[in-house]
Amino acid sequence: MLGAVVSFSAMAVAGRALSSDLDTFEMMMYRSAIGFCVVVSVAVATRRIHEISSRHLGRQFLRNLAHFSGQNLWFYSLPLLPLAQVFALEFTTPLWVILLAPIFLGEGLTKIKLLAVFCGFLGILIVAQPGSGPLSLGMFTAASSAICFAFTAIFTKRLTKSESVTCILFYLTAIQLGLGVVCAGFDGDIAIPNLANLPWVVVIALGGLGAHFCITTALSLAPASVVMPVDFIRLPAIAIIGALFYNEALSWSVFIGAILIFGANYVNILADSRRT
Repeated sequence: MLGAVVSFSAMAVAGRALSSDLDTFEMMMYRSAIGFCVVVSVAVATRRIHEISSRHLGRQFLRNLAHFSGQNLWFYSLPLLPLAQVFALEFTTPLWVILLAPIFLGEGLTKIKLLAVFCGFLGILIVAQPGSGPLSLGMFTAASSAICFAFTAIFTKRLTKSESVTCILFYLTAIQLGLGVVCAGFDGDIAIPNLANLPWVVVIALGGLGAHFCITTALSLAPASVVMPVDFIRLPAIAIIGALFYNEALSWSVFIGAILIFGANYVNILADSRRT
């Protein structure tokens, strides 16, 4: 999980560094191209290439359309908001999963889950502070990315019942590479990273794959109730990075709201752990 914390934080810094030269579609295109080469190379080297099947292409496409949309919105938010605020709003993804799971996965809504959602969205209000000023585009895109990531999680859960991690990662990079090429080339102008930007592109690509690998491995080694609290380290870590390198103020409202969001998620995880 510490590896995931480092990977996500590195992606945020790299995304902000590239925002002045590459648009979000171009970032996703280059990230997916590098990721595709890595996934195929590892699959061949480990003799897992046979695990890639075409059984659920429709579901794979919907999953990656949701993830592609969410990741673009997340990258778009990075230069518009303090990094800690982006991460705090991203932490609402599990709360959206709670609300969407009864519709798409047939899971029930319990009192604990409803309480978690209420507390989590109270945390969102503290982070966003509506009424203190106009709702910024960055807040809207960061919050919207969390909804897209929730749909990604739901489709991923359905796919893991029949598909391997290798298969899911293959389509993750392949489909999003295609989407990236279409969207980045829609205006007939695709920017080429210069030598100064190339390392940041590599950081985004490897950071994305590394984060997913680390989280999957962590959840295979320990219960979610043990793993997920470590993910919360991302918030103070990125807040310190923002303060040191971008002169971003450390806002208590962001931390208080994020604690509420985290607490809501954690209570739900504990309740699920006790039921199982």
